[in-house]
Amino acid sequence: MENHVINQVYIDGEFVTPHGTELFDLYNPATGQVIGQVQLADEVDTEAAVAAAKRALPAWSATSIDERIDALRRLQAAVVAKKDEMWEAAIVEYGAPPRNSWMVDMAISTFSNMITTLETFEFKRQIGKATVEMTPLGVAGLISPWNADAFFICDKLAAALAAGCTAVIKPSELSATQTQVVTRALHEAGLPKGVFNIVTGQGEVVGTMISRHPDVSKISFTGSTAVGKTILRDAAETLKRVTLELGGKSPSIILDDADFQTAVLTALHAGFVNSGQACVAGTRILVPESRLEEVLTIAGALMDNFKPGDPRKDDTGIGPMVSQRQWERVQTYIHRGIEEGARLVVGGPGRPEGLPEGNFVRPTIFADVTNDMTIAREEIFGPVLSILTYRDEDDAIQIANDTTYGLAANIFSTDVERARHLASRIQAGRVGINGAREPLSPFGGFKQSGIGREYGSFGLEAFLEPRTVVA
Repeated sequence: MENHVINQVYIDGEFVTPHGTELFDLYNPATGQVIGQVQLADEVDTEAAVAAAKRALPAWSATSIDERIDALRRLQAAVVAKKDEMWEAAIVEYGAPPRNSWMVDMAISTFSNMITTLETFEFKRQIGKATVEMTPLGVAGLISPWNADAFFICDKLAAALAAGCTAVIKPSELSATQTQVVTRALHEAGLPKGVFNIVTGQGEVVGTMISRHPDVSKISFTGSTAVGKTILRDAAETLKRVTLELGGKSPSIILDDADFQTAVLTALHAGFVNSGQACVAGTRILVPESRLEEVLTIAGALMDNFKPGDPRKDDTGIGPMVSQRQWERVQTYIHRGIEEGARLVVGGPGRPEGLPEGNFVRPTIFADVTNDMTIAREEIFGPVLSILTYRDEDDAIQIANDTTYGLAANIFSTDVERARHLASRIQAGRVGINGAREPLSPFGGFKQSGIGREYGSFGLEAFLEPRTVVA
């Protein structure tokens, strides 16, 4: 996989050389070395991809539920066949450590989850004298991020196809190697030409054109809040339906009755998930004032579970940042935390000992953080956690909700009913109690963490438009 050149995009069922000529360097973030280049798509390629999806739409939107389920099964089998190759690409290009195997496992499960959803979904509903028909929106533009390439491509595609939409996918140029493997897998499923198209290119070029294109009816985007706002503005001109899954500054509230050993470990996993490069990361850990030092002692003793290092080693818990630019961004926030008076408990600036190369960050924990500090307010997207204290439940809720974000939250307690009551007061799209999760439940954000929902029936409905027929 070293020094490879990716010079094909996928349009109308075929691998073709892009019209775009710009070459973009690809890196191994664990070494900082260039591993290849990708030839980026441009406006001409994007136009061709949209046209292919538009041509394929009438036939695909008319398929039966059984036909769509069959297509999803074939897509899943094709991805399973390339599982090892996908994981290898994630290691080399993203620096994914062993605990990130979910990146591939979840890419596979997206198809079975959508099949389960399709099997019981009602596309026709009777409301009084009216029949409500859930109809596909049309051509969907699917814009995915670099922090779990295979998963996001497969998840968005599964929902779009299940709804009867065709798709133009714009993955991140930073994950072109992973995209190449995923595209080859999806091609093997043998779906009709043009049903899905994949064009890797710059967001300012390909992403902007998809967002503005009059033949694209739906946008599904996962990424930063800033870019999400730009997409929303671009999509407004043609009144596209838009789903945005954006940033987060998720709180993890440890209640005084929690099993602190288990709760702190689970909260650290939630904060350091995906090497901290995750929108759902629980980067604000809220603990009772009287238990702060106990929490810090426990956290310090658990840091061996979060060793940065070679992504091929089994004991590596945290991989490198995706790029030198991302490494520098995280360093800026660590310095800002120190400057603003937070207490550095673990980690700090610079690279970890013994890792002079690559984009490695020292996993960092700050205490004595107040909610007005930059590190408590802005999404860092790296392994940097803030521990805040609260007086009582009302104070904890006030702190948790005092953010422009509202994507996710975690509560730890031995009293599940108490935790449920607290969860009902949190302004977030998903609240997990003691680490619980449900893949078919809706996922998305309150406030500036996004618009709309993904996964399960809510995710499927995001690609559908209700049509009322009254007789």
